[in-house]
Amino acid sequence: MVYHKAATRGFADHGWLKSHHTFSFANYYDPERINFGVLRVLNDDFVEAGMGFGTHPHSNMEIISIPLEGDLEHKDSMGNTTVIRNGDIQVMSAGRGITHSEYNKNEDIPVKFLQIWVIPNQKNVTPRYDQISLNPDDRRDRLQQILSPNKGDEGVWIHQDAWFHLGTFSKGHQETYTLKREGNGIYVFLISGSLTIGETILSKRDGLGITGAINFTMTAGDNDTEVLVMEVPMTL
Repeated sequence: MVYHKAATRGFADHGWLKSHHTFSFANYYDPERINFGVLRVLNDDFVEAGMGFGTHPHSNMEIISIPLEGDLEHKDSMGNTTVIRNGDIQVMSAGRGITHSEYNKNEDIPVKFLQIWVIPNQKNVTPRYDQISLNPDDRRDRLQQILSPNKGDEGVWIHQDAWFHLGTFSKGHQETYTLKREGNGIYVFLISGSLTIGETILSKRDGLGITGAINFTMTAGDNDTEVLVMEVPMTL
């Protein structure tokens, strides 16, 4: 296990943007925290009202956005203009190259969202955008799949043998996760509440990487404990 306490993450304060980095990103660099397998970026972002990221490029990366609060407007070079909200999952396959922008749609409330980058298993694919809305009630005391490698499966899909799940657990609820693919690792990110895995107790925004296990069991310590479970290949 690799335990990343929330307070040990990198932090950038740009005024309009406050961002915590689980892995090395931009001006934050830690040689011990470059990635977890193909999971390259896990940013916990807070964007002030009416502010956002201007148009910028990406290539050869699978980019997943999970809104937690507020409304985030997206525009890209593929012609998409959309708004993502809590309950939505957004994915972009940057492939051979795209540009996009992201802005807080509202002038009175901030936006909070998770920005996740996964290194793909194919390079220079045709850029692609997708966005879906899921029912948060479907993750009450269970894990709801939000991402997989399979077109037509539950959630969005990416160019990688990865599976993401969200769960919202009642106090004392136990949930066992079993690997989908042999050799993968699991990175658990606790959005809120508290969670025990083995002898480790996770608090809000803590992360735990698990390798060499076929399955593991989580026990919620608080009501409305919200967790993101990311299964990813460990070889780049």
